[in-house]
Amino acid sequence: MKFPIYLDYHATTPMDPEVFRTMAPYFTEIFGNAASRNHEYGWKAEAALENARTQVAQILSAVDKEIIFTSGATESNNLALRGVAEMYRDKGRHIITSNIEHKAILDTCHYLETQGFQITYLPVDNFGMVSVQAVREAIRPDTILVSIMFANNEIGTINPIAEIGKVCKEKGVLFHTDAVQAVGKVEIDVEKMGIDLLSLSGHKIYGPKGVGALYVRRRSPRVRLAPLIHGGGHERGMRSGTLNVPGIVGLGKACEMASRLLLEESTRLRAQRDRMWKAIQAELDEVYLNGHPTERLPNNLNVSFAFVEGESLMMGMKELAVSSGSACTSASLEPSYVLKNIGVGEDLAHTSIRFSMGRFTTDEELDFAIKKVVSTVKKLRDLSPLYEMVKEGIDLKSIAWTGHH
Repeated sequence: MKFPIYLDYHATTPMDPEVFRTMAPYFTEIFGNAASRNHEYGWKAEAALENARTQVAQILSAVDKEIIFTSGATESNNLALRGVAEMYRDKGRHIITSNIEHKAILDTCHYLETQGFQITYLPVDNFGMVSVQAVREAIRPDTILVSIMFANNEIGTINPIAEIGKVCKEKGVLFHTDAVQAVGKVEIDVEKMGIDLLSLSGHKIYGPKGVGALYVRRRSPRVRLAPLIHGGGHERGMRSGTLNVPGIVGLGKACEMASRLLLEESTRLRAQRDRMWKAIQAELDEVYLNGHPTERLPNNLNVSFAFVEGESLMMGMKELAVSSGSACTSASLEPSYVLKNIGVGEDLAHTSIRFSMGRFTTDEELDFAIKKVVSTVKKLRDLSPLYEMVKEGIDLKSIAWTGHH
């Protein structure tokens, strides 16, 4: 076993060696610029690019011409939201999203508010799910876009995407989904699900960092976007700049593998995740699952351990690489806004840990992790006077605490 044991696959994944091998020649031998139309170096790069485009399209059941390559999902999300906002602003200035989206969506929405757009941030239920009815009721005559994440990066809850897509179609509103965490873990069909725009990233599916894609529907309706980056008109004019051929080749290969392994992998990860949760529940009381019990990503386990401080818990399990909250906001000691918005109290939010397994997680590593978590929580609770009081049947709410917390 290699320490620390990596259980933070939602933050990023190691590159699959097969992806690495596929990329290697494009750094040194096949180094052409895909936009060089006059010689073989360019043609070979372009052929590799188009092959990758097909591979990315296939995992979404899309058409290859609908795939625009970007530097990652943050750029894809910006291009989707700002691109639609600018292109359709004469039609309307209202956008709908949810209050537990990734910061790449929320911060872009806050920016659009400074540009005269109105944003409705839909609340989610206690499982972190957006209600289809709430989407329907929020749509106004001036609504141009609905953007709802496919699956949440912290709690793993999967939204009713196909139903939301259907409502958007009925109302003639464009539908975008940030599907970074869902691609490769759940079946996605943009046609059946009524998705018009979809963001994905290479580094969450065992591909390279710094490369991603945006799916942009071509017909019924044809989606048009104002570009964020201007230049030589690459990527159907939506995203100029010399294309990152090795990265794109890696993204394509990662999608091809994820597609091929999807069923087998999600089955194995779900079994590992359920085994860990059962073992934790068998050994510890006062543990709470965050997110939906069934409609969730197969590899996500987000647990609050009452009467244990999250940071101390992580310090106590130095042999495990896990996260509290999401990677992009973990620099702040604020409890996660996702947990806050699904109604987890501040005290419990501070005790939550996200475990995420992946392609290379072994059963041996998982067994070690389970033992480590259980023993660390027990050790920390032995030091907790509050836990002791609860065990003695004292209701903590009935106590008149003195001084400030």
